[in-house]
Amino acid sequence: MDWQRDLPTWPHHAWSKRVVCAPHRWHVQEHGEGPTLLFLHGAGASTHSWNAMMTDLAEDHHVVAIDLPGHGFTVMGANNRSGLETMAEDIAALCTQENWQPTKIAAHSAGAAIALQLCEQHLTTHGKPSILAINPAFSDFDGLAGILFPIIAKSLAVNPLTPWLFTRGPDALARAQRLIASTGSTIPAEQLALYARLLKNRRHVQGALFMMAQWSLRDFKHCMSRSQTPIEIIVGLNDRAVPPETTANLQKTMPNSNLTKLADLGHLAHEEAPDLFVSRVRSMG
Repeated sequence: MDWQRDLPTWPHHAWSKRVVCAPHRWHVQEHGEGPTLLFLHGAGASTHSWNAMMTDLAEDHHVVAIDLPGHGFTVMGANNRSGLETMAEDIAALCTQENWQPTKIAAHSAGAAIALQLCEQHLTTHGKPSILAINPAFSDFDGLAGILFPIIAKSLAVNPLTPWLFTRGPDALARAQRLIASTGSTIPAEQLALYARLLKNRRHVQGALFMMAQWSLRDFKHCMSRSQTPIEIIVGLNDRAVPPETTANLQKTMPNSNLTKLADLGHLAHEEAPDLFVSRVRSMG
């Protein structure tokens, strides 16, 4: 996304700033006073995913949202640092540099895995934050798909023509509608329009592909089973991206965790019912 062209019409652009913390040039949105609440979006999204929640929670929290490497307005400084461990390392470095000491993390999908890795391996000096994990992606694809998907994504990511092929054509809104519908969610029109803008941006598409290509949770089950991080897991029963039953089975292996199931909400549950999740954040210890 172009800072000069796109940022002035992006949600909460007045809270935005660029932060250089090696190896990336980050897009950060920061506002409010109180306990620090860090937002981590999932693959293919950006800070806009937390738009409505941030508006309310900035009234009594110091809210911090970032675009993951290669996503939205964050410019990657290294293409090989889009995996789970490396992103957690780089976000930890950013937190240290900016003197952020999160007491709570709200995280969605793949962002929830990053949040847990961050808490278990890095954010230990001032006590572990509590995590609100929304439809967390805590497992790799099963079987042959788990082998082939990263290979295909890697091949697409390194092909310079791929972002052009993904973003060509005038009807980005229709593509966004199909993509969001496939997750089981129905989101407001203004949110849908923002996803359409992201889908038209070649650098964002390539950043999402790099993340998918490098994504592996092979060693993550060990992290989950030994975790002492307080984590509240919320699944939307209409989620078509991450099967709710898979998440429910994994939650049983996680100490210090709770699971809540919500009917009639899909993968982007926090964009469908932001008020509900604002209340959940405020009730977190």
